[in-house]
Amino acid sequence: MAMYIRVKRNKTTYFVQCDPTETTLNIKQKLQNLIDQPSNNQRLSLVATNDILDDSKTLAEQKVENDAVVALALRKAYWMEGQHLSKNENMGLSNVSS
Repeated sequence: MAMYIRVKRNKTTYFVQCDPTETTLNIKQKLQNLIDQPSNNQRLSLVATNDILDDSKTLAEQKVENDAVVALALRKAYWMEGQHLSKNENMGLSNVSS
């Protein structure tokens, strides 16, 4: 059964059509085409619970339902080049406005 999730980053919202049996990695691959960022640079978390979504689990397993709001965070380029940042700096979620 098809559903939609709202993926938010800063002031941008992406409406992603998906299926509850899709994995988080599948969603990241869909986003990769929209935002021009590889899936391994993305972190998704469910806004309602603040849980980080596991790439290998399905949306249903993680209780992501139709019209769920998911926050997207991107790794910073200089972090990926080997410079160390605190967890909050390199993986902190963007401020999501309603």
